[in-house]
Amino acid sequence: MNTYGYVRVSTKDQNESRQMAAMQEFGVGDSCIILDKQSGKNFDRPGYRRLVRKLKAGDTLVIKSIDRLGRNYDEILEQWRLLTKEKQIAIVVLDMPLLDTRQGRDLTGVLIADIVLQLLSYVAQTEREFNHQRQAEGIAAAKARGVHFGRKYKDRGENYKSVMAAWRKGKISGRAAAKELGVAHGTFQRWCRDEAAQ
Repeated sequence: MNTYGYVRVSTKDQNESRQMAAMQEFGVGDSCIILDKQSGKNFDRPGYRRLVRKLKAGDTLVIKSIDRLGRNYDEILEQWRLLTKEKQIAIVVLDMPLLDTRQGRDLTGVLIADIVLQLLSYVAQTEREFNHQRQAEGIAAAKARGVHFGRKYKDRGENYKSVMAAWRKGKISGRAAAKELGVAHGTFQRWCRDEAAQ
C-alpha cells in the first residue's frame, strides 16, 4: 500500500512549492509526488494519467484541495467514483478533513464524504462560472468604452495613401506596396480587405 501525492498548477509560471510542502509535511515521499503544470479543465493530463495507472487497491492519494483534481463538477465526481469505488483507493484532501476516506469507511462516512464532495464541486464550478460571467461583462464594458483588445494595429505610415493609390492603379504589385510600407505581404492584404469592407 503506497501513498501518492498529486500536485497541479494551471500554468508553467505558477509555483507549486506550497502544495509540495503540504505533501512532504503529510509524509509523501518526493518520488511519490506527481506534478502537472496544466489547466484543470479536463483530466487529459500526462502526470495524472500516469498516476491513475500506478494506483492499486489500498493505496492512498493525497491532494491539497479538491480543485487540484479538476475544475469541472461532473468530471471531479466521476474521477472520485473511479478512484474510490473502482480502484478502491483512499483519498485525503488536506484542506478538507471531511474528505479523508481512510477513516469512516462505513456507510455514514462514505455518505458524508460524497455529500461534501458534491457540495464543494458545485461551489467550485459555480464560482468559475461567475468568474467567466464577470470577465465577459468586464470585456463588454471595456469595448463599449472603446478599449481595443489583442495586438495593437500597426501604424500604416505617412505614405500609406500614396502607396495604396499606386497599387490600385496597377503601378506597383501588392508585394512591392507591402515592402514600401515596411510590412508583411499578409498585413498589406488585410489592410486592403479592411478598406474594401468599409
